Amino acid sequence: MSRKLVRPREGRMLAGVCVGLARRFNTSAFLIRLLFLLSLLLPGTQVIIYLVLWILMPNEDRSRY
Repeated sequence: MSRKLVRPREGRMLAGVCVGLARRFNTSAFLIRLLFLLSLLLPGTQVIIYLVLWILMPNEDRSRY
């Protein structure tokens, strides 16, 4: 079964959203961060989506209990 979507305490650079997505989809955090940075070159709501994920994704510690 797939892992839950949480923001881990380890490996964070800003909020842990990219690391959480990478763990959830079983890929590298570097790749997710790179894709996010490249997406900033395109018009869109990438920053708003990142902020929403930051708010909605629980921290790893809280999801254990």
